[in-house]
Amino acid sequence: MYPSAPPAPRRDFISVTLSLDQSYDGSKSRQRRSCWRKWKQLSRLQRNAVLFLLAFLVLCGLLSCISVADQWKAPNDRSAEEEKMRPAKPPVLPAPRKADANPENAPGPLGQTPRRRFWWRPPNLQIRAPNKDSENRRQDATESRDEAADEAPREADPQGARASWRGAVIEPEVGTKLPWRRAVAPTGIQKHPAPPNSRQKAVVDAFRHAWLGYRKFAWGHDELRPVSQSFSEWFGLGLTLIDSLDTMWILGLKKEFGEARRWVSKKLQFQKDVDVNLFESTIRLLGGLLSAYHLSGDALFLQKAEDLGNRLLPAFRTPSKVPYSDVNLGTGVARPPRWTSDSTVAEVTSIQLEFRELSRLTGATKFREAVEEVTKHVHSLSGKKDGLVPMFINVHSGLFTHRGVFTLGARADSYYEYLLKQWIQGGKTDQRLLDDYLEAVDGIRKHLLRRSEPSKLTFVGELAHGRFSAKMDHLVCFLPGTLALGAHHGLPAEHMQLARALMETCYQMNRQMETGLSPEIVHFNLQPQKSQKDVLVKPADRHNLLRPETVESLFYLYRFTGDRKYQDWGWAILQNFNTYTRVPSGGYSSISNVQDPHDPQPRDKMESFFLGETLKYLYLLFSDDPALLSLDAYVFNTEAHPLPIWGPA
Repeated sequence: MYPSAPPAPRRDFISVTLSLDQSYDGSKSRQRRSCWRKWKQLSRLQRNAVLFLLAFLVLCGLLSCISVADQWKAPNDRSAEEEKMRPAKPPVLPAPRKADANPENAPGPLGQTPRRRFWWRPPNLQIRAPNKDSENRRQDATESRDEAADEAPREADPQGARASWRGAVIEPEVGTKLPWRRAVAPTGIQKHPAPPNSRQKAVVDAFRHAWLGYRKFAWGHDELRPVSQSFSEWFGLGLTLIDSLDTMWILGLKKEFGEARRWVSKKLQFQKDVDVNLFESTIRLLGGLLSAYHLSGDALFLQKAEDLGNRLLPAFRTPSKVPYSDVNLGTGVARPPRWTSDSTVAEVTSIQLEFRELSRLTGATKFREAVEEVTKHVHSLSGKKDGLVPMFINVHSGLFTHRGVFTLGARADSYYEYLLKQWIQGGKTDQRLLDDYLEAVDGIRKHLLRRSEPSKLTFVGELAHGRFSAKMDHLVCFLPGTLALGAHHGLPAEHMQLARALMETCYQMNRQMETGLSPEIVHFNLQPQKSQKDVLVKPADRHNLLRPETVESLFYLYRFTGDRKYQDWGWAILQNFNTYTRVPSGGYSSISNVQDPHDPQPRDKMESFFLGETLKYLYLLFSDDPALLSLDAYVFNTEAHPLPIWGPA
């Protein structure tokens, strides 16, 4: 037997033998079978990996082809038609014009320690600003990207519509659509303001410091809490930012104005389920937007103002046409305070300047008609005392309540101010307003004016059911400026004499305090031998809220008399603000005790009116140029927002 053949050796590869003499078709068929056997011998994982790799290579090839095609397309190959379709970049601060129709800004469904002036405000939401450092970094990055877009258009204005920045004013349009009064551009507008002097520069420094704190710790919120480096909300509408817009323009703070404008454009929305106070939102928000529009010529601010005005109108839907104190901007539901059906007289009679101007600019008479209905109603009411009005009015009956109590302080003060200023705003044509104002001044002299002991300071007290009280709010210090303004516009010269005497008293209310800052309320001594001081302060009244009334009147008195002592008095007050209320990290704080220079007790609150009014009036006070916001061209609302004086009918 032959031995068996040895086993064939094991092979780890596949042998493929090709014969050259075979036909092409047969060779290809065997090759396909061999490749298929090889593919079948691969594991499932190996087959999936190969398929994924092939798919990836195909995708890369497609993307490469697209990229090459784009590179070959020249950027200038766009057709003329395509170029026409590309929107041009609009200027950030355009010349004055009527607001364009913009669905984004179209109005939706209608539905604090106050500046002027009533005793209630909704509770603050004391929220600490979250993650401030990262928020500031994000904000800085956004602003650095946007700044070129905001700055460039202001440099190239082919028609020269915008004047130089500091104190520059854009003339209101001649021929604004106005069915009920002809709009006339004011005169005496300064086109090339003088450089700021050293005292004005100190005001700019104070504003920058206050703005620094707001920007770092409260950006976009209502109010800064400078001590705790946080913020509080009242309406949640950026109250301090809007209140400060025209101050930044007047002070020439171009960068700050630009960043605030961007916030208004991108963040300010009034379609919110929030109750706002009609009076405060009118004088601060509506007044601030209208003034910013007039000074900058930027239609954005007018669009926002009209939106807000429409959302405030439901407050006037009452049986008497006297508005409710509060209205919800989102739902249009209006209501009085929860504990009463009364509004204060100052609330309902100190919104006319703003709503009338909104009508003048938009041509919509509904704003003017709503507020002038209130003016006519209050004019016809009984219960006045020689032109003096009670503090409260019922929105259902339309009658005065709490009769027999008369004051020029909180709850009534700006009623008298707006009688005069409406008369001036309207071109001095409404005799009813003038008569009411003149009667009221006579009533003040007859019933509320007294002189203190021992220095014989002239002051304005209060009357309660025939009994005189020597109490005077710091708020009453608006009166010297208002009297001086009336005298400047042709009212009796004795008004200016009274203004000078009251101005001295308001300055002494500051000077006789250990910090040089006025308390919220003082009582005057009327007994010759009882005290060596004219000004007495109760412990509950020793706080200072950074209010503007004294420096407001100093501005008017200096502007009309040229007496530099008024500038010096204002300079002393500014230095005292810096000494006792300036917070090192940024911002200024109201204080609780003006009689303790060693511990004035910061209250951790910077009201919006400190930037909107106090610093603005100080800057104007220190200017020697009467053309800087001429008082023959502009009238200031009760929140220091300048609005143009109209021409005669």
